[in-house]
Amino acid sequence: MHKMFKHLKPYAWMLAVIVALLVVQAMSELTLPTYTAAIVDVGIQQQGIQHSAPDAVRASVLNSLAPWMEGAEAYYEPADAETLSRLGVTLQDEEVMVRQEVDEEVLSELDEQFDRAWTLEAMVEGSGDLDLSSYFGQDLDTSLSAGEAASLLASLSASQRSAVLKAVDEALDAHLPQGTLRQAAISAVCGEYEALGMDLHAIQNAAIWQNGLKMLLIALLGTAAAVAVGFFGSLTAAGLGRDLRRKVFHQVIRFSQQEMDRFSTASLITRSTNDIQQVQNVTVMLLRMVIYAPIIGIGGVIKALNANSSMAWVIALGVALVMAIVLVLYLLGMPRFKRMQKQIDDVNRVMRETLTGLPVIRAFCTQSREEERFDAASMALKKTQLFVGRLMGGMMPLMMLTMNGISVLIMWVGAGSIDAGAMQVGDMLAFIQYTMQIIMAFLMISLMSVMLPRASVSAGRIQEVLDTPESIASPASPKPFDDSLRGTVTFQDVRFRYPGSEEDTLSHISFTALPGQTTAILGGTGCGKSTLINLIPRFYDVTEGQVLVDGCDVRQADLNALRDRIGYVPQKGVLFSGTVESNIGFGSKDIAPERVREAAQIAQAEGFILQREDGYQSDIAQGGANVSGGQKQRLSIARAVAKSPEIYLFDDSFSALDFKTDAQVRSALAQTQRDATVIVVAQRISTVMHAQQILVLDEGRLVGKGTHAELMRDCEIYRQIAMSQLSKEELERGTQA
Repeated sequence: MHKMFKHLKPYAWMLAVIVALLVVQAMSELTLPTYTAAIVDVGIQQQGIQHSAPDAVRASVLNSLAPWMEGAEAYYEPADAETLSRLGVTLQDEEVMVRQEVDEEVLSELDEQFDRAWTLEAMVEGSGDLDLSSYFGQDLDTSLSAGEAASLLASLSASQRSAVLKAVDEALDAHLPQGTLRQAAISAVCGEYEALGMDLHAIQNAAIWQNGLKMLLIALLGTAAAVAVGFFGSLTAAGLGRDLRRKVFHQVIRFSQQEMDRFSTASLITRSTNDIQQVQNVTVMLLRMVIYAPIIGIGGVIKALNANSSMAWVIALGVALVMAIVLVLYLLGMPRFKRMQKQIDDVNRVMRETLTGLPVIRAFCTQSREEERFDAASMALKKTQLFVGRLMGGMMPLMMLTMNGISVLIMWVGAGSIDAGAMQVGDMLAFIQYTMQIIMAFLMISLMSVMLPRASVSAGRIQEVLDTPESIASPASPKPFDDSLRGTVTFQDVRFRYPGSEEDTLSHISFTALPGQTTAILGGTGCGKSTLINLIPRFYDVTEGQVLVDGCDVRQADLNALRDRIGYVPQKGVLFSGTVESNIGFGSKDIAPERVREAAQIAQAEGFILQREDGYQSDIAQGGANVSGGQKQRLSIARAVAKSPEIYLFDDSFSALDFKTDAQVRSALAQTQRDATVIVVAQRISTVMHAQQILVLDEGRLVGKGTHAELMRDCEIYRQIAMSQLSKEELERGTQA
């Protein structure tokens, strides 16, 4: 799969945008629980009051709190009427002090000092006397009143006072959790605000609305980032799929017959469609999950531990349960995934064979047997798919059970912490959300680990095609053709053996085909006639010897220039979806309509073309399914003629034509293509007996070469073939001609 990443280079800028958007989305998701906690803790529990260092306080109250603080009162100053109005203070009889503008760090220190001061003040007022003697030295053996303690603190030096307050802090921390101190301080601030005449309901509503609007904006930002990630991710994956299809297609059309034999047509189609689709789908998931999940997971752990580190074991338990479920699914599911892919291939194979051989199946009345064969393959696939479906269907309920169970566990443990004052309700809710985010992050990563192996198989199949070198390609420095030998085809002691074969298909073949002449190749089935033809346009390379076209070895010539000189008509006529005109003019973009019609006339195809409703603009179905075999061959011949090549290769291209049409096509070719070299593979003696040169092949060897009369006299194999097809009178007329 990693080899696919190099195909993403053109989308580097888009990947950078996706990463940036994923960071924005993840940070938005991680920030939302903070505002949830703020709405619950500050907006509801604390009545909108966030700091124990009050915005405004009566001067008398500040003076009573001052002994318990270390200079916090210095950050307060008398308030003017405008400031009091802005804060909503209605008290008129006493002097009011307001807090100066300070940064977050200083404000946090002030909160800690006021936490202590408000708590101690409340304890003093609640008990009347507070035993603080132990904090002022060993020589005091009586309890001090609050006033005496405050007076004594005020009389101490700064260093002594700091030491006493530090000892008091340690005692408070030992007996009261930080949350209890803060809540006690906030309650005192609420009382002070009421004394100042401030509207606590308005303060609470403002805090809830402020945090709610921030939460909404962050949620909208995260949603926009998620939508943008989906858009750019899909765009990138679709572009990758398009590029891979284009690369595979460009690679395949450059394959020689050797590579086509290695990769079957069905396999190449599957690799170009289904396999690329698999890679494309996984790419979308990779771009959306693999980067996003670690950010959420790591960020969630940090946020959750900051909220309450004592419940870290709950996160570890949740992650362990998720990993265990995914591991079981992986171990049970992966073998089935591999088996399912093979069973899909089996179903496709049976379906392809059935559709291809449907006429034969009907002719032999084997429909029931084929139905049973298909049902067997389909049922095996169904069983595997059902198992995988049930397995994956049971995953989400298990995951939901795990996440809900973890939520209940957090509430159970968190309730005790809330009761002890070590945790607030909002913090518990935030911890639940962070834990769910962490578990979901590990779930996404685990699911990708299940999906990636299947996609890796597809990626490997695609890369196998792309990495397959062309066995037949143009040389780096092609040699030019000799115009003085234009149209000349020469075989010099050619031997050819198919890759993997132990015996030669062609052995020691030598002949020359000249322009203006017809060279015919005759022989029994499997003797190498089509193979010999395929060596000229270099569909295969010779094993030994040379094939020369226009005096140049075809292995040293530019492939496009070589094949541009040749008009090739295969044994099986091949047509493409389009029109009659587009098929005849397929060989070049510059073929004029007049030349198309002329070629159709030479190939004796114009008669049936004009009988069609739209004539030359008539539609041709894929593979020429809407024309007969003979019409398909004539259109293939017309396609080669329209190109006006210097060399014609007819690979048994007249086999579907009747004798009359065969003779008419050969006569028209002889009259209009006088300077061209014509090489014809044929099974019928009548097709080749008038050729200037006839080659007779037997088991890959050239056993006869000459005219019809010469071969009738000197070649026993040719004579046997001729006598099996023609009467004695026909042979005599051919010999005399």
